[in-house]
Amino acid sequence: MTEDDEALSAFNFAPIGLVLTHRRVVVRANAQMCKVFGYARTALEGQSLSILYPSHEEFDRIGVIGLERMRRENFYVDERIMKRRSGEHFWCRVRGQSLTPENPFERAVWSFADISGLRPIVNLTLRERQIAMHIAEGLTSKEIARLLDISHRTVEAHRARLQEKLDARNTAEVIARITGLPQ
Repeated sequence: MTEDDEALSAFNFAPIGLVLTHRRVVVRANAQMCKVFGYARTALEGQSLSILYPSHEEFDRIGVIGLERMRRENFYVDERIMKRRSGEHFWCRVRGQSLTPENPFERAVWSFADISGLRPIVNLTLRERQIAMHIAEGLTSKEIARLLDISHRTVEAHRARLQEKLDARNTAEVIARITGLPQ
């Protein structure tokens, strides 16, 4: 087996979902990626990553945030709600590495890990999903407000609704439930 064959086998049989992208379009997906999202490889390759997001708005918004971070660090990581082919939403840990630092989305490799067993899935609005993602990153209400271009009071109102939906007594419990940490 050649070194190239070994590298291709490692990609194809990695125990985590992997994709190679060109301008946020899937060029190649491994078996675990297809399993996690419920797509055949032929149905996933050639598609925009947008089909994996709960909404096109989230795809666009996270793209702006991701591009900014990748321009600074050439690397991106977050935990967010994604969408399977069946329409089911689930928590996913996403990591990306650009292969073209001068233009981060030109070519990149991404990993997707299903962490739904660690995170509760409750019926959240788009804005609640956005705020939950940023709370899980440890951002304050003011930092979230700046990122989403809304008032910090609006963020606080969404945090209160998240607290209610997650049956949490305080923000620490919200964070624990969102991140799957023991309480």
